[in-house]
Amino acid sequence: MDPGAAPPVAAPLGAVDTERLHLRPFADDDLDGLAAVFAEPAVWRFPYGRGLDRAETRHFLDAQIQHWDLLGFGCWLAESVELERTVGYVGLSVPAFLPEILPAVEVGWRFDPAVWGRGLASEGARAALAEGFATLGLQQICSLPQSANPRSVRVCERIGMHLDRTITCPATDRRGAVDAHLYVLDAAGWARGLHR
Repeated sequence: MDPGAAPPVAAPLGAVDTERLHLRPFADDDLDGLAAVFAEPAVWRFPYGRGLDRAETRHFLDAQIQHWDLLGFGCWLAESVELERTVGYVGLSVPAFLPEILPAVEVGWRFDPAVWGRGLASEGARAALAEGFATLGLQQICSLPQSANPRSVRVCERIGMHLDRTITCPATDRRGAVDAHLYVLDAAGWARGLHR
C-alpha cells in the first residue's frame, strides 16, 4: 500500500476496550478464530456473496498486520468480553480500492451473525471514530457500505455519519463493480456529539 494513500496521523493506535468488546491489533495466531467467523456466508455477503476460506482469511490477516506495521493504525480484532472469543473486526483502514477519494480513512466492521442485532458494530465503530479523531488527529473519516446493504447503512446513520453521495467502486479480481454510499463525519461533527 502507498503510505500517501492515508492522511498524516498524530500518533499510532493501540488496543481499546469498550463495554462489551476488547479491540486490539491483529496477531499471527488470530487465524483460527477469524476463519471461523469469516466462513459464515452472511459475513461476506457484501460484496462476495459467500464466506471466505482459510487461505483467503490468512491473506486478509496478513494484509491487516501489514497495514498496522506501515501506518500505525488499522482495524482491530473484536473479541466479545461476554463470549470470550473472536466475533469479527472493526476499525479504521485506508480504502485503497477507491483511489478517487484518497487520501482517506474508512471506518468498517464485520461481525459474526450470531451477535448481530446487539449494537456491537455501532459500539466498536464509535470507539474507532473516537480514536481516529482524538488519537490519530484525523479531520474526516468516511465509511463505504454497499448500497444494497441496509444493515451497514443503518450503522453509519446511528454513529452520526451523513451521506455524501453514491459512488461506484471499480471491479477487482475478486468481485465485480459495486455501488456504495459514501458516508462522512468530520472532527467538528464528532466534537459536537453527532455520534450520540
